[in-house]
This record gives sequence, structure tokens and C-alpha cells, in this order.
Amino acid sequence: MPHLSLHRLSKAHGPIIHLTLGEIPTIVVSSSRLAREVLRTHDLPMSSRPQMYSAFQLFYGCTDIAFSPYGPYWRQIRKLSIVELLSAKRVESYSIFRSAEVERLVQRIESSSGSNLNLSKALGLYANGVLCRAAFGKDFLEGGSMRGMGFRGCWRSTRNCLEGFSLRDFFPSLEWINSVNGMKRRLKHTFMRFDVLFDEIIRDHLERKERIKGNSNIDDDEQDDKQDKMEAKDLVDVLLDVQNGTGLEMPLTMDNIKAVILDMFAAGTDTTFITLDWGMTELIMNPRVMKKAQEEVRSRVGNRKFVLESDLPHLPYLKAVIKEIFRLHPPAPLLVPRESMEQVTIEGYQIPAKNKSVHQCMGNWKDPESWENPQVFEPERFMNTSIDFKGQDFELIPFGAGRRGCPAITFGVVTIEIALAQLLHGFDWELPPGIVAEDLDMKEAFGITMHRIQELVVVAKSYFI
Repeated sequence: MPHLSLHRLSKAHGPIIHLTLGEIPTIVVSSSRLAREVLRTHDLPMSSRPQMYSAFQLFYGCTDIAFSPYGPYWRQIRKLSIVELLSAKRVESYSIFRSAEVERLVQRIESSSGSNLNLSKALGLYANGVLCRAAFGKDFLEGGSMRGMGFRGCWRSTRNCLEGFSLRDFFPSLEWINSVNGMKRRLKHTFMRFDVLFDEIIRDHLERKERIKGNSNIDDDEQDDKQDKMEAKDLVDVLLDVQNGTGLEMPLTMDNIKAVILDMFAAGTDTTFITLDWGMTELIMNPRVMKKAQEEVRSRVGNRKFVLESDLPHLPYLKAVIKEIFRLHPPAPLLVPRESMEQVTIEGYQIPAKNKSVHQCMGNWKDPESWENPQVFEPERFMNTSIDFKGQDFELIPFGAGRRGCPAITFGVVTIEIALAQLLHGFDWELPPGIVAEDLDMKEAFGITMHRIQELVVVAKSYFI
């Protein structure tokens, strides 16, 4: 459990420590004050990434957004993600996908008919469904046209590879060992499975674009329908349009497109699921908070069965609940490491170039200088404060901050908000008979992201029956 080990070291030795992890000099920062130093004051010189072996093999030579080293290519792909892929208008256009998946989530829960429900599984399907529809325009999880390609198996293999231990990341001089112990072979096999899948997806999109382009004899109604579809373009559509457009400083290859799409899926699926799973666990363990949040949502939505995204700005307590979930359970407690590009001075210490820098959100939420009763789940702490998670308040940075902050904050948050609001509005929740809150195992399974080891099994009773 690296996040817990590093937190213990920081408590003993201070909020900035130097470790030599194998052959890699590493700086660990564990306070909001020093996070501001790294992620704002020295943001630019600390904006590169160390090369991670698994990421290099899986993400097309680290040509994605998250793992790409700082430079002209990364600046271009980051700009594209903000302007084209994840702008406020584009995220709003994805509401049709979120709405469809929320309805499917409700149907799955209603089918349990008051019996035991594996809510973790249902939330995982929701998170995967939203990302698949937004990224690819179709669902691969339950009877989708490409289910036979083994999408879920591909994703599990990719996640396991990213979370696995690579000796090369700590001893670069021993990279050859990955060829002996089978890791390179496993990574190549996983990469090829996803690459074949992406080729099929891109081919489908190109063929559809040609059909639309070739259909020149359409009436006004068909033209309006075509325009509606254009407003709900998926990420592959957008990237193909950008590739064929003008104004790019560097050409965008098909491999670049694949890397970005895999990045979006990898970053968005687990973080959405983990936040919702921890959130429902905390709410069930804290019935006072659950009741208060339900009363707010139901007061706003009334007799409508489904929450609308237009309702979300009017639910301040729900937003406070989500902030508290991010504070106590950041999906990635160790943000993706940075690498210094030049020497900088932090807290009087000289940090040479090519040093790896790790920031742990875990240190922030346990910091009594930032939070009163930091280990208590108490959303009220956010009701009379402007503290937010958008990268300006370093007490709460689950999405990171600065140049390397996650560009998908808006997409991720609305996907979480609409699902949690619907769960609170549509159902009353309790644990199975004979189980009490104290029986829940809160142990974490650490990887790139941090989820509960134990799945959440509950009983849901529809509010509308």
C-alpha cells in the first residue's frame, strides 16, 4: 500500500522527503502548502513525466495526454482535449449518453426487486457504459455489437498491467529482465488486443462518415436528424475530424488517436466507479447525511422519476457530499508522478533535473492544519467555504492541478453527480438483513486507482412504489 507507507514516512520525516527508489531519485510531497509550491510556483519546470514501462508499451509510446513528456506534442494534444474533446459544449452534448446509462442503471437496480443487489457491479457497468458511448458511440458491455472482441477482458488486462510492478521503473539498467519474466510479452499481448479493437472502431467510424458524405439527396427532416447526430459526436468522431482539419502544428496519426482514446477511457472509467462506490458506502454508513441529501434531491425533483442535469446546479448539499468523497477517498491517492526538467528550489532544498516528484492526496486529507476532524465524513465542512477541487485549492486536488491537471474534470464530475443524484432520488437504501455498517470492510485495493476490496451489497427499495 504505497500511499499509506509514504504517509507514515511523511509523518515521521516531514511534508517533503527524498527517497531513492531503486535507481530513481524521488521527492514525495505530502502537504497542501508544498503541493502549491510544486504544482503552481514551479509548475512549468515540474511538468514533465517520468517514462513508465507499462504506459510506454500500452499507450503507443506515451503519445497520450497523461503519460506524454512535456513538449510540443503534449501541448498540442492537451489543447485539443480542452478545446475539442472536453469543452463545456462538448461535455453537454454527451448528456444523451449519460441519460441513457442512468436509465439502464435504474433498470438494473429495479430488477433486484428488494433482494440483495451488488451495487458495485451496477456502478461499474454504468461508468463503463458512459465512457464507451462517449468515446466510441456504442456499448460493448451488455450485448454490444463488439462484445465478441472481449472489450471487458481487454480493459482488465490493461488495468492489471498498469497496476503491476515493473522492475524497469525502479532499475532502468535492468530493463532486460522484463523480457525474461514475461512482462514484456504480457504487455505486447494486451496492446495487440486493444489495437485490433481500435482498428475496428476507427474503420466503422470512417465507413459511417463516407456513407453520410455520399448521401447528398436528403430532405430537410433528414438533414435536421443528421445535424442532431453531429451534435452528439463521440470522441473518435471528433479526433478524426481534427486529424483531417487544418491548423495542427504537428500531424495527428492513427496511433495518436488510439492513445488519446485509451487515455480517456482508462482515466474516466475507474475514477467514476470508485467515487460512486465509496460515496454510496459512506452514505449508507452515515444515515443522517443520506437522509439530508435525499431530502434535497427529492425536494428539487418532485414527482419526476428521473433527475435532469438542469437540476444539478440547485443541489448544493449533493455537491458538498461529492467534495467530501473526493477528500476522504481520492480515486488516485498518488497523482501521476511528475519529473523535473531543470533544477528548482522547494522549501530551501535543491531539486535537480530528472528527479521524480510524487504528490500524495492522502497527506492532504489527513492534515489537521487543513481540516477539523479530518477522518470524519462530514459534507457540512464544504457548505460555507469556497474550497473546490478544480485545481486552485491545494487542500483538495483529486484531479491534480496546474498544466498536468486532468482536463476531464467537467465530464467526470457531471457523470458522478447525475448518477448519485438519481440513486438518492429513486431509491431508499439499506444493508442486507443481519449486516450493520460496522461489518463493512473498508480496506483499499491499491493500484493506479484505489477502490474498496469488498464489493458493496445492499437492498434497494424504489421510492416510487
